[in-house]
Amino acid sequence: MGLFRTAGRAAVAGSVVGRVQRKQQLRFAAEDAAAAAAAPVAVAAPVAAPVAVPPSSMDLTDHKLAQLKQLGELRAAGVLTEGEFLGEKAKILAL
Repeated sequence: MGLFRTAGRAAVAGSVVGRVQRKQQLRFAAEDAAAAAAAPVAVAAPVAAPVAVPPSSMDLTDHKLAQLKQLGELRAAGVLTEGEFLGEKAKILAL
């Protein structure tokens, strides 16, 4: 008889835990949805292309260095990702 009583209590306890867990999941999902709806959507700003300076006013090497420095500053500021930085760097060095 004691075994059946223990099994019954375990079944009831499991049922209660399952209901509480489902209620918590629903509550947390509703809170997450409300927070997501209230949170402002971050819009990525367009990345400005490096300013092109004609080679006649500046030596070509100095021009490349200035562009690379500007790209480095944009990457450090978080405007460019590492992949974008490397792509633009390859374009500048290929000139």
